[in-house]
Amino acid sequence: MVKQRVSYFYDTDVGHFYYGPGHPMKPHRLKLAHHLILSTGLYRKLDVYRPHLASPAEMTRFHNDDYVQFLSRVTPETVRPFLQQMTQFNVGECTDCPVYDGLFEFQQIASGASIDGAVKLNHGATDIAINWSGGLHHAKKSEASGFCYINDIVLAILELLKYHARVLYIDIDIHHGDGVEEAFYTTDRVMTCSFHKHGVTDDGRRAAYFPGTGAGDEVGHGASKGYAVNFPLKDGMDDASYERVFKPVVSKIMEVYRPEAVVLRCGAGSLAGDRLGRFNLSIKGHGELVKFVRGFDLPTLVLGGGGYTIRNVARCWAYETSLLLGEELAEEIPYNDFFEHYGPDYKLHWTPPPMENRNDPKELDRLRDSILENLAALKGAPSVQIQAAAPAPADAAPAPAEPDPDKSGQAVDAKTGGVKAEHPAEFAPGEPAAMDTSADAPAPAALGPAQ
Repeated sequence: MVKQRVSYFYDTDVGHFYYGPGHPMKPHRLKLAHHLILSTGLYRKLDVYRPHLASPAEMTRFHNDDYVQFLSRVTPETVRPFLQQMTQFNVGECTDCPVYDGLFEFQQIASGASIDGAVKLNHGATDIAINWSGGLHHAKKSEASGFCYINDIVLAILELLKYHARVLYIDIDIHHGDGVEEAFYTTDRVMTCSFHKHGVTDDGRRAAYFPGTGAGDEVGHGASKGYAVNFPLKDGMDDASYERVFKPVVSKIMEVYRPEAVVLRCGAGSLAGDRLGRFNLSIKGHGELVKFVRGFDLPTLVLGGGGYTIRNVARCWAYETSLLLGEELAEEIPYNDFFEHYGPDYKLHWTPPPMENRNDPKELDRLRDSILENLAALKGAPSVQIQAAAPAPADAAPAPAEPDPDKSGQAVDAKTGGVKAEHPAEFAPGEPAAMDTSADAPAPAALGPAQ
């Protein structure tokens, strides 16, 4: 496979944000992944950049101005004046989107990195851009949802559309990419393709699995009918079953739609053993999907997303960074600041525990063939008149970072110069220090909404 230029966007502050005690979303996982990328030496083969902080003006290219202003002003200490807006925008302690210290700065980092990656791709300065802090796919125009506040994916796609007639969005997390699909549901310039769990939970509540959208008949509206592709799946999806449907569908999209750029969201909630997930993918199986998309040799923005057993998220994204570089990683986890998280075996990969696959092969084939027929019925790739785009603003151009960023494992507050305290957020309450991969280990329960 041809070597491709790969850019990597990382801010040393990104792993220090904390949603609160008991919350499944832990930005600390980004720091774990970053230290694996450092300790394995992958960073030497990456073009490393520190992203700019996305401005409110950039965010309002998609989001409502009142919503962005609210997010920029609300803090845990100032919630009282914002109680009405918190209800309006689905933010607060009674939702899955709490108000926490640094909320807006975290959105600025994630969105800024995705926008910067899109700018690099637009100008041909890289072939692949990686932002593991991005992928916040549930956020709506004026509403937070599923741990997501600002939809960095939509902002990045809007940037890509300045230079590319057609953009393909692929989501391989366990939850439906509803925010992105909704944003582009009436245009044919973006095709959204999501593989996700759909249906009811099996925890006794019989409630629709979050977010409840993404049925196979959700295909777009008006001029974009046929340009939203949804593949609903059931519990226990394994490597072989996923490849059985993923590769034919994506191949057909490439043939019919002929995208000029790809946004690939690599949410790790679909991995075996995830706290909120119900699939049974191995890291190699998840990575095979990434490798397959890379093989089409298109400008590609690679994003993170879900994933709540954080040591496995870190393993997955470090491994997929190596695949994007065309490099091989040793099976042994090298020593790093968070080495103890990977015990007791300290290996990169593990064998998923036995779990019933509730996806009937015949039903998978039926759904796959139905989607392939719908794609074949599309009247070729849509075209659009592209006008010369204005040059990217100077403040949106990412500045190169140090070749070995965050080696100390400490983040310094730019305002005070003091070292930022780190939250002990490596594990969830009661979670063991390492995943039990024995044959008798029970499958995790679906705990609720996430991205």
